[in-house]
Amino acid sequence: MAIAHVHNHAEVSYDRAFAVGVTLNSVFVVVEVVSGFLTGSLALLADAGHNLSDVLALTLAWGALALARRAPTERRTYGFRRSSILAALANSLILLFVIGGVTWEAVRRLFEPATLQGGGIAVVAAIGVLVNGGTALLFLSGRHGDANIRGAFLHMASDAAVSLGVVAAGLLIVATGFQWIDPVISIGVSLAILFGTLALLRDSLNLALDAVPARIDPGAVRAYLSTLPGVQEVHDLHVWAMSTTETALTAHVVAVPDNDDAFLAVMCEELHERFEIEHATIQLERGDPAFPCVLAEEHAL
Repeated sequence: MAIAHVHNHAEVSYDRAFAVGVTLNSVFVVVEVVSGFLTGSLALLADAGHNLSDVLALTLAWGALALARRAPTERRTYGFRRSSILAALANSLILLFVIGGVTWEAVRRLFEPATLQGGGIAVVAAIGVLVNGGTALLFLSGRHGDANIRGAFLHMASDAAVSLGVVAAGLLIVATGFQWIDPVISIGVSLAILFGTLALLRDSLNLALDAVPARIDPGAVRAYLSTLPGVQEVHDLHVWAMSTTETALTAHVVAVPDNDDAFLAVMCEELHERFEIEHATIQLERGDPAFPCVLAEEHAL
């Protein structure tokens, strides 16, 4: 048996983005609470609670990022890498809860309209657009390659969209006096955000269940390994996410006896370059019929 590993530790750091995001949103929560008490606005106090959930979500994602960097131990041989997957899953559930709460309140207000001061609401919401939108931009570049970062981005982008909708609603209320505009816009924005949130939930749940990451085609991985010089068969192939940024692979490869460590090194390097698989473990076999591999059968684990 021969085993080879390739590790890639080069990662973009989002510590500063999280620090700025948590600070800006914490300050904005305080501003909303003070404004709510000074104006007697329950809406502002409720939105402060909503933004507090964003602070908690950012902190959760940031903490998971820090845990994922911790070195492996004797008991946790992969370290805490999977915590970033759990954080992405938790953040998608929190987003669904927040969307549900906003939609519920909006529907209630359709039947029980509240008298709103459109101008004041628009001003505070405009500050929210700047704070949440600016924070979302900090995570823009990492939203495709890291589900944990995508969760943080979606939280802030969705809040920026909601705040933008509130600005529009406030201005329209000032212009028309129609109070129903606010809940209608809130429902529309919530439905738009729902699609991205469901995609995040699906991806993070798949990662938590050790599914092949969406960006990797397992058929292409098998085809690549099968076409290497001297390879006769590939079986017991598994590809899964160790974290939201690192992917692992194990496989049994039946190859001719003269394949050596150089063969393994090239194979693992190609798996990294072609498929972004950082941690590859390959078991080389000689295909001796007297000692068949018990995992060679299809669907064997």
